Amino acid sequence: MLDKQTLISAELALVGRDEPLIIEDKHYVNGSSISAPLIGKQQQILLGMGCFWGAERLFWQLDGVINTSVGYSGGYTANPSYEEVCSGKTGHTEVVRVVFDSSKLSLESLLRSFWERHDPTQGMRQGNDLGTQYRSVIYVYDQQQLETAQQSKESYQELLGDSAITTEIILAGEYYFAENYHQQYLAKNPDGYCGLGGTGVCFPPQA
Repeated sequence: MLDKQTLISAELALVGRDEPLIIEDKHYVNGSSISAPLIGKQQQILLGMGCFWGAERLFWQLDGVINTSVGYSGGYTANPSYEEVCSGKTGHTEVVRVVFDSSKLSLESLLRSFWERHDPTQGMRQGNDLGTQYRSVIYVYDQQQLETAQQSKESYQELLGDSAITTEIILAGEYYFAENYHQQYLAKNPDGYCGLGGTGVCFPPQA
């Protein structure tokens, strides 16, 4: 029997499929293209903090964020479905892809919201949501982002004290868009489930 709180191995993971999902490219909230190439000072990062519905809403509301989308990353299965990810047989976690203008919003500020709005000490769960697809992750796209994320983790760990952060911080692998109904879900379903919480520990106000 599969333990959904233990990461599956590549050998046992579902193979998946070659065909990607067909997605609606227009962001439901701000009308931007969620697949447009980065330009200028734009950066991207993948953030996992439990169920991706509430996490995506958190980030699309931040000044300096160009667009957001939700999807799957960190595992082995090509072009997985939501049901496959939830089965624990893909190795993926639910993530938000955040595209932001680094001249208006620093990665440090973006990560402050990440740390403060979920509990990064819970391993393969977030609150009552249990499973490897709910693990806390930061998937970065270059060495500078990696160093910034690691420094941010160290700073938040000092604030948390003895509660050890379990967040996975690595270079990003393949990102697979989630199904259309998941994109900007809480804008389409304002009364929908939002699992965002936190530890109650916040960074000191910025000068």
